[in-house]
Amino acid sequence: MLTGLNVAILGGDARQIEMVRKLNEWDATLHLAGFDQLDYGFTGANHFDMDEDLVEKFDAVILPVPGTDESGKIDSIFSNQQMILDEDWVARTPEGCVFFTGITNDYLNSLFQKVNRTLIPLFSRDDVAIYNSVPTVEGTIMMVIQNTDFTIHSARVHVLGLGRVGMSVARAFHGLGAKVHVGVRKSSHFARALEMGLSPFYLKDLKEAAGECDILINTIPVPIVTASIIQKMPGHTFILDLASKPGGTDFRYAEKRGIKAILAPGLPGIVAPKSAGKILANVISQILMEHRKGEQQT
Repeated sequence: MLTGLNVAILGGDARQIEMVRKLNEWDATLHLAGFDQLDYGFTGANHFDMDEDLVEKFDAVILPVPGTDESGKIDSIFSNQQMILDEDWVARTPEGCVFFTGITNDYLNSLFQKVNRTLIPLFSRDDVAIYNSVPTVEGTIMMVIQNTDFTIHSARVHVLGLGRVGMSVARAFHGLGAKVHVGVRKSSHFARALEMGLSPFYLKDLKEAAGECDILINTIPVPIVTASIIQKMPGHTFILDLASKPGGTDFRYAEKRGIKAILAPGLPGIVAPKSAGKILANVISQILMEHRKGEQQT
């Protein structure tokens, strides 16, 4: 249980609503900022402004999944008020305060190097990524069906990257009867793809492979689906980029060529925010209970 812990949730989207529910069940004392357009009675939590002295009591702070922008701004779909996470605000929290974000960036990394607080990027954890792969796969299938006029069965599907998300996506499309080709860099991933019954190729050969592609799903967050790659693709190819912004696709050239290309990071929060929120809340609760146990032992 999280009884007695003061947890602040700063902005976010529908996933945060489920976090509020779950953390409330674990008996945490919740404080919300950036939720002024939400029914207060629904949450059973305290609503506060970021300039209040309450910050000095927080044991944990939960940022939105995207964290902040490069100026420290926090977005919330439930509020129009401007919220900034800066060095002064973080320094006012207790020394043992733990901060959670989905992904981090240069601004947050620099900020938490200056202030002695713990920042946990949840999406860097294997458990969160694996749990999240389920709604990610479902959302990927949904978007492919919505944006193509042919069946997944027998389609030539190229998945770039055999990491935690790529592996789940490749397995799912293979199960639906697609002819799945996986672009990899490591020989171990090449071997794993073969073991899974897939058709692997090395990413250095992507230009040659692109000519035989109906659906391309990218999970690699670097510029990899370049203009020279897109130029080789059939005109009906659909590109779905699951990598974090700005993705790994030359969207400008894809549009110029008339190839439909969509950047879709954060699919769990779009297609299944309730499930995605539960995943994050459960992991945060586990971390906080472990953190509390560690403090008690010391």
